[in-house]
Order: sequence, then C-alpha cells, then structure tokens
Amino acid sequence: MKLTPRAPDEAQEEEIRDLLEERAKRLRDLEQNDANREEAVHLVAEFPLGEERYALPLEALRAALPLRMVTPVPLSAPHVIGVLRFQGQVLAALSLASLLGGHGWRQDPAVLLVLNRGDNELCAVDCEAIPRPIGIPVGAVEAARARSEGPILEVLFSPVPGQQQLVHLIDPPRLFARGNTGARNGR
Repeated sequence: MKLTPRAPDEAQEEEIRDLLEERAKRLRDLEQNDANREEAVHLVAEFPLGEERYALPLEALRAALPLRMVTPVPLSAPHVIGVLRFQGQVLAALSLASLLGGHGWRQDPAVLLVLNRGDNELCAVDCEAIPRPIGIPVGAVEAARARSEGPILEVLFSPVPGQQQLVHLIDPPRLFARGNTGARNGR
C-alpha cells in the first residue's frame, strides 16, 4: 500500500498560517524582552527619605553603620550630626535631610551611610534604613542628568512593564560641592 500525501485544504492552510504567525510573534516578543533585560543598568543603593525614594550610586557607598557610633559635636553647623571613627579615620556625620533642603524623615534615622563624596574623601550621612540595591536603566539616568544641574536627579523608570517608579538619585560630587547646603535641583 502506497501512501500519498494529501494536499491541505484552505481551512488547514489558514490554521497553519495562523500558528506560524503566532510562533513568529512569540519569538519577536522574546527577542525584545531579552534586549530589554540586557539593557545596561546603573546600580544604586535605594532608601526612603520621608515619603519619597532616594538613591546613591552603589560605587560611592562604602559602608552602612549604626547611628549610635556618632559622637555629637556641640555648637556645630545644623547639618552636622557629629563625628565617628571609621577604619582609622575621623569622619563627619551629616544630616542628609538637612543637606537636601530640610526634608523630614518618616521615622528617626537609625543608619549611617559612609560614602565617597566624589573627591576621594569619606563622610557619613544618616538614613532611616539600610538601603537596598536596585538597577536603574542607564538611559533613564542620562535623561535625568540632562534635565538637571543640581545634586538630585529625578529618575523615572519602569522596574516592571506598565509600572513607573520615581527615584531621586543623589549625585555626591554635586551634593558636596563647595558651599552647597540645602540646594535641591540647583535651586
């Protein structure tokens, strides 16, 4: 008995065409998702400051320490909390809320973040909680940098498709520039 292939009828051809088109669409979607996943990210340490989300570049962060390590300095400037000893150095502990123009904390700070100010000098700033590392697309950071001349970059990005998140990225060299106390976005 000899088998002869049967030519598909029009309904089967249309079904096959639809199936192939659906597979091609899924492959395009997978390629696009892979491209989105592979987009370069800027790693930051994100934390709350009052009702807003702030972040510091991860490369600037050196340590997170308990706030109780600070020794108060009487008659110091309002943004100076005190001093602390870190790896054999005496560092200034500063109020981040004060440096950013008087933002209030939602709860009392419990953590000090030791960071490089951008000039290879270290200092510490207070924080409500230990920051968590997140990745922000480099394109979103560069777009925010183009819009701002101040020490705070308002970065809007989508951590999950369809969901927008705003993070205030602190630029330490701009924040600690000589004479900058309490300036937000260049104001």
